[in-house]
Amino acid sequence: MRVLVADDERILADTVADGLRQFAMAVDVVYDGDSALEKMSVHRYDVAILDRDMPGITGDEVCTRVVDSGLGTRLLLLTAAAGIRDRVEGLGLGADDYMTKPFAFAELVARVQALARRSTARLKPVLEQDGVVLDTIRHFASRDGLTLNLTPKEFAVLRVLLRAGGQVVSAEELLEQAWDENADPFTNSVRVTIMTLRKKLGEPPVIHTVPRVGYRLGR
Repeated sequence: MRVLVADDERILADTVADGLRQFAMAVDVVYDGDSALEKMSVHRYDVAILDRDMPGITGDEVCTRVVDSGLGTRLLLLTAAAGIRDRVEGLGLGADDYMTKPFAFAELVARVQALARRSTARLKPVLEQDGVVLDTIRHFASRDGLTLNLTPKEFAVLRVLLRAGGQVVSAEELLEQAWDENADPFTNSVRVTIMTLRKKLGEPPVIHTVPRVGYRLGR
């Protein structure tokens, strides 16, 4: 899944992003509302985490514009405003969820995952094909009953391939869905990750290269 974190508290925003990446999420970070709207006009995000009190265009305004646009991105407002009236007001803007600072990171992860499952892509919590099983909630992967020890990036790539249901996924699509915006499209990151993932999945090969097109999962 791809997530946008927008918060003018830079250390907090970067910390949240780094933590979410450990759960195989591709995360982009911005520090103001204008940049949040710009990013969301370019990339399709499953979930956006918005601070309500950003300078310039506030998180509230971002929330309202995204809801009106019909993008389908799920919105989580993250703020220090903890009163019942604040919560009611925030949810009334069209936000899908509301969390107050300080917060438990484990709860934030759980809420982001829950929102992603409600996105327009209808993300399933458990994906399975040809003996490969991926549990996105417990962050567990296996093949034919044997546990796979995957890195966050390998986990993310496998999730994209499983969601494709045997259809070919291009390297560009993998970069868009499993890497954040800082990924260099001219590097061999996708090829290297596919190679290590193939080794961990074992024999017979289950990830196939379609020359000049991309990759697909299947026997």
